[in-house]
Amino acid sequence: MAGTALLSAPLCHGQLAANAYSFLDVSSATHALALGGHAIAAIGPDPMMVDQNPALLGPEIERVAALSYMRYFGSSNFAAARFAHSAGDRGAWGVGVRYLDYGSIDGYTPDGSYTGTFKPQDISIEGTYSHDFTDRLRGGINAKLIYSNYEEYTAIALAADLGINYYNEENDLSLSAVIKNAGGQVKRFNEEYDHLPFDVQLGYMQGLGNGPFSLAVTAHHLTHWKLPYYKHDQNGAQDTTVEEEDYKFFPTFFRHLAFGLQYSPSDMFYVALGYNYKTRGDMGTFQRNFLSGFSLGLGLNVKDFAIGVSFSQPHKSATTLALNLNYFM
Repeated sequence: MAGTALLSAPLCHGQLAANAYSFLDVSSATHALALGGHAIAAIGPDPMMVDQNPALLGPEIERVAALSYMRYFGSSNFAAARFAHSAGDRGAWGVGVRYLDYGSIDGYTPDGSYTGTFKPQDISIEGTYSHDFTDRLRGGINAKLIYSNYEEYTAIALAADLGINYYNEENDLSLSAVIKNAGGQVKRFNEEYDHLPFDVQLGYMQGLGNGPFSLAVTAHHLTHWKLPYYKHDQNGAQDTTVEEEDYKFFPTFFRHLAFGLQYSPSDMFYVALGYNYKTRGDMGTFQRNFLSGFSLGLGLNVKDFAIGVSFSQPHKSATTLALNLNYFM
């Protein structure tokens, strides 16, 4: 399939090896992106966070519409829209769509003949429901219909995220667990079956003392202990050779963790700093800079509107800038 390898290369945001649906691992929420790219326990009235954990949606959100745009690596553009509404005193529902456009890519046949340019696209249409089991425990599900179009190849898949969250407001403690992208293809690109990026994640977020700071830690890719390394030679070509010494315990352990530190003096404002050890490691032999693995973002609520911005630069040739806008009706 022309262009398939090219699609997986930009998605080196700390994810597993190439599959046709890697875009599902990229959050549309600036809050999550600012906290290291994974933040399944971050509490707040943001419907975009349901792609992290559907249990973060709740009746306190009442009614809100949200838009998201991200200038992703290269010429890629990531956009999302969601609408969420409370469902009684203990539930909430939402609908949304995520869209990723990779820009124009040159197509070639296996013998090297040029076939022209094409624009690969991924779309996920989603429906969410959450329910409060107790005053502190909430569960949620986010169902997805996924459509991919790469040149003359198309595929359709069905998936679901299942999440749970425990939130103790008095102690400012949030604990979460999520099963992500459980499902499979119902229409293949060709005779080969492509797997969804199935994942199990655990999340923790805790206020530090009585001050405005909070610490977030998310453990991701818990179904694969030895995550693949992305190595490149001096010419930029990928080297798939992996030595056993690459899998020492502590480096391997920290490749599963995303860290975030948040400063939030009130419910109206936050500044967040994130660090993803795996992203920095993956960029170790491919134009890594000082900012590789780090992310930064802020959020501001003004009357009926909320604005979020996040920034990261995994390597010196790729800057990711994302913007969220929420309107509380």
